[in-house]
Amino acid sequence: MPVSSDMLDGGVALVTLSPDASADTFAPANFEALLSTLDELMADPLCRSVVITGSGRFFSAGGNIDDFASGIESGEIGDRVQEMTDKLHPLLLRMRTSEKVFVCAINGSVAGGGFGLALASDYRVCVPRAKLASAFFRLGLSPDGGMTWLLPRLVGNQVAKRFLFNSEVWSGEKAMEVGAVDELVEESNLVERSLEVAREWGKWSVNSRRGTKQLLDASTSTFFETQLQFEQSLMVASSKTADFAEGVRSFKEKREPSFGAEEEE
Repeated sequence: MPVSSDMLDGGVALVTLSPDASADTFAPANFEALLSTLDELMADPLCRSVVITGSGRFFSAGGNIDDFASGIESGEIGDRVQEMTDKLHPLLLRMRTSEKVFVCAINGSVAGGGFGLALASDYRVCVPRAKLASAFFRLGLSPDGGMTWLLPRLVGNQVAKRFLFNSEVWSGEKAMEVGAVDELVEESNLVERSLEVAREWGKWSVNSRRGTKQLLDASTSTFFETQLQFEQSLMVASSKTADFAEGVRSFKEKREPSFGAEEEE
């Protein structure tokens, strides 16, 4: 089975790629399994957050070189790349706009579109032995998987440019140093720590999670006046929900709030 999914307490789903799916994520069968699993979880009102991890040496190794070679030989490479990105890019957009919190537990090497999957998540926990690469320049390609939009937001434009143009490979320590990952933990604690973050970030209201993700993504590409209007519209909408009423009650009663898994839009 390419991908397994387990729903744990706190509305946290743990999605694990098999060793084969980690090493060859974008093979049609493997990627379709990952795509359908994540889409099902994003549609599940009981799911608050999702932890994604790999198995063995890889988190997600990106595209398969042998598949690229056969596509070039057959003259179908353009269609194959188009088909792959037609599926990957909408998935990344759904992750960024979903109220679900996505945490990547980077257990090993990650490259190409697999790196884009990690970057599109809300939080990244990484092991020291991990290797993070783009691999695009080495293949004569320009980047995909949202890398040119996502990575500069984390590490800055010039660090991202050096990473790509120098075809750099970052260790877990280097990725932590430049801000590409949020935490560095030992392998034995990787999944446990990722689940902790997923539970903590997933406990907040649907409106807080979704609205904040959308506002932060919009913040660097809008004028301040536009951003204020966006904030206002989401604030007004969320103030009318049961979660806001619960938040006010719990604050007055000096207790932790208990937000619903999914509230009215």
